[in-house]
Amino acid sequence: MPTGLNVSPAAGEPLVTDVPRILIVEDSNTQALQLRFLLEEEGWEVVHALTAESALEELNRCSPALIIVDYHLPDIRGDELCRHVRINTVTRGIPILMLTADEAFGSEPAGLDSGADDYVSKAVPSDVLILRVRSLLRTASLRTQGLSAAEGNFRRARLLAIDDSPTYLQGLVDALVREGYEVTSAASGREGLSLIAKQPFDCVVVDLVMPDLDGIEVCRQIQEITEDRSMAVIMLTARETKEDMARGLEAGADDFVGKSSDTTVLKARIRALLRRKFFQEENRRIREELLQKEMEATEARAARIIAETRAVLVEELERKNRELETFSYSVSHDLRAPLRSIDGFSSALVEDYSNVLDAKGLDYLHRVRAATQRMGELIDDILQLSRVGRADLRRLPVDLSAIVRTVANTLQQADPHRHVQFLIPDGVVVDADRRLLQAVLENLLGNAWKFTANTTDPRIEFGVAKQDGILTYFVQDNGAGFNMAYVKKLFAPFQRLHSETAFPGTGIGLATVQRIIDRHGGRVWAHGTVDVGATFFWTLPESVQERTI
Repeated sequence: MPTGLNVSPAAGEPLVTDVPRILIVEDSNTQALQLRFLLEEEGWEVVHALTAESALEELNRCSPALIIVDYHLPDIRGDELCRHVRINTVTRGIPILMLTADEAFGSEPAGLDSGADDYVSKAVPSDVLILRVRSLLRTASLRTQGLSAAEGNFRRARLLAIDDSPTYLQGLVDALVREGYEVTSAASGREGLSLIAKQPFDCVVVDLVMPDLDGIEVCRQIQEITEDRSMAVIMLTARETKEDMARGLEAGADDFVGKSSDTTVLKARIRALLRRKFFQEENRRIREELLQKEMEATEARAARIIAETRAVLVEELERKNRELETFSYSVSHDLRAPLRSIDGFSSALVEDYSNVLDAKGLDYLHRVRAATQRMGELIDDILQLSRVGRADLRRLPVDLSAIVRTVANTLQQADPHRHVQFLIPDGVVVDADRRLLQAVLENLLGNAWKFTANTTDPRIEFGVAKQDGILTYFVQDNGAGFNMAYVKKLFAPFQRLHSETAFPGTGIGLATVQRIIDRHGGRVWAHGTVDVGATFFWTLPESVQERTI
C-alpha cells in the first residue's frame, strides 16, 4: 500500500484541453459505467480506476479536474485516498466528490474531515449529482485562475535583491517584478540585513563582491538572523570559482548563479528554490493540520471513553445505593423486631417473675435490656450515617446562631438540674443544607454537653473566626477533653476515647459530622487537652458567610 503520491513534475501541469477530465474511483463496474455514461453525456472526459491504488497511478500520469471516489473501496478506503491527495502539494487543489451508499451514514464526517469537498449519496437524483459536479468544476477553474506567479502558490513570493551596483540592481528588480514577484532592493549588505531583521523574505539574491559586507558575510549573518533557515539564498558572482562556491555553501547559500544581464538562468533557479520552499511550507502546514486533527480525534476519543466510564460508574453507584437502601430497610425493620422481642420479654420477666428471681437473675435481665437498648441506639446511628451520604444537598442561607440556641435550649430542658453557660454570637449565616447542619450542631453541642458533665462551671462556646484568611466555625467546651495522640481516631465510626461507663455513646456522631462537612466541600478537625477541654473546627465554601464578620 503506498504511503503517499509520487507525482512526477509533469503531473502538476494543466491538461492542454478545454474538456475537463474527471477521474472516477469505483470498484463496481456497473456503478462506474452508469456514472461514466451520465458524465460523458455532459461532454466531460472520464477516466475510471477500480481501486485507490490504480487511482494513485493515474494521478502520477495526469492531473484531472475532479475526482469522484467511492467511500468503500477494497484496498484503500475513500477517505484515506483523500488524505493522500491532500498531502501532496501538486494534487491538493483537485476537488474531490465523495460517493457512498445511503446506509453509510457514519462515513460522511470521515470523508469530509479527510479532505473531500462534497459528499453525496449514490441514490441522489442524476440532475442533483450533475449540479454538484458543475459546482466543483467551477471551483477547480477558479483555483487555477488564482494561481500566483510563484509556481502555483497562493501568495506572491517576497524577494530581496542586494547589490552595490545601482544599474545592475535596478535591472534585476525590474526583471523579477515582471515575473510577478514582490521585490525589495538594498544597495549594501548592511542595508539588506537591516531589512531582513524587520520583515520576512522568501528568497534573497545577493552579490558576492561588495565593499562593506561581501555576500559570504551577508549569507552567514542571514543564517544567524533566521534560525529556522527557511529563507532561500542565491549568490551572484562574476567569477564562479570552486573556492567561492565552497565558501558560499559553507556560509549557507542555497545556489550560485553567474552574474549576467541575461536573467533567464537566475529566474529559473529562483523558481526552483521557491517551489521547494513552498512545498516544504505546505507539507509542514499539512502535517500540522493532520497532527491537530489527530489530537482533536484523540481528545474526542478520550472524552467519549471518560463519559462511558463515568456512566458505568454512575450506574454502579446507583446500584450500590439501592442495595444500601435495601440493607437500611432490613436493618430498620428486620433487626428491630427481634430486639423488641428480647426487650419486651425481659421486661415481662422483671415485672411478672421478680418475686421468684434472686438478685443475680434480676441483674442479668437488666443487663439484657441495657444491651438491647444500646443495640437499638447503634442501629439508629448507623441509619443516620447512611442517610447523610444519600440525602440531597439543598443549599440555602442558614442562621447557625438560631440553630445553636434551639439545640442549647433542648439540652437544657432535657436536664434542667444542670447549669451550663452558652456563648453564642448573633447573625452567623452560611449557605448550606439546614437539616444537615442542624445534625452537625446537635452532635457537637451534644458531645460538649456530655463531656462537661463532671466539670465545675461548665462553658460551651459556638463561634466563627478567620484562620489563614478562611472563615472557620467552632464549638468549644471546658470538659474532659482528649489526648491528641488519638486525634485521628475521633472521626472514625465506632471509635471512642472514653469508657462507656464514664460517657455513654455509640461513636457514630463525629463520623456523621465529618461526612456532612465533606459533602459541603469543607473540612473538620479538632484540638483537645485532657481535663481542659476540646474544640471542634470546621469550614464551609465561602459565600453568604462572608457577610457575618
